Amino acid sequence: MNIKSNILKHFLSNVLFINGTAYAGKSTTCKRLAEKYNLIHCEENYNSDVIFKVINEIDQPNLSFFHTKKSWEEYLTRTPDVYEKWIDGNNKELEGFEVLELIRISQHQKVIVDTNIPIESLKEIANYNQIAIMLTDPEESSRRFFDREDKEKKFLLEEIGKCKNPTEVYDNFISAIAQVNRNQYNQFKNSGMFIVERKENAQEETLERLAKHFGLK
Repeated sequence: MNIKSNILKHFLSNVLFINGTAYAGKSTTCKRLAEKYNLIHCEENYNSDVIFKVINEIDQPNLSFFHTKKSWEEYLTRTPDVYEKWIDGNNKELEGFEVLELIRISQHQKVIVDTNIPIESLKEIANYNQIAIMLTDPEESSRRFFDREDKEKKFLLEEIGKCKNPTEVYDNFISAIAQVNRNQYNQFKNSGMFIVERKENAQEETLERLAKHFGLK
């Protein structure tokens, strides 16, 4: 089934999309805009419970990786090229889930979503003033990957420590993250979309610019 772009744009007209690089402040910005302008806030991976009930290895091989991997060492020791291909594959496989869920919940109220839908797909399903890109320096975001003390990153550090050569595994994994960040940054930078670059102590300015861009003010 091929649903035409104009149909998708109509049914997604109440959705505001923020994409961009890691550590650009996307989640915090979405949350604050949602609170200030009474929007439904869909965080990254917000419908994961449904996704993992539906996926299978044939139709969603990338999303099924965690069901098929032999070990966490296999996950951590993939080359940067293989890791980046997997990330891109995940984003493509998530599109359908995300679009259908956003259509479902946005019919009677505006929604703002921290999304990983690829930029070319976003251009097909939403208008310019519904899409914003938030960027930060890709090298900095790679260096700071393990700075956040969330459960996922603590778990990964523990698994790296269990590997035969933990230092090599750590360096390889950060190299993979860095490659993804650099290539995503360049793609977003040249996308022609509305872009906000992260600046220290400029959160209020960022919120104002985004609110104006989205037509919330």
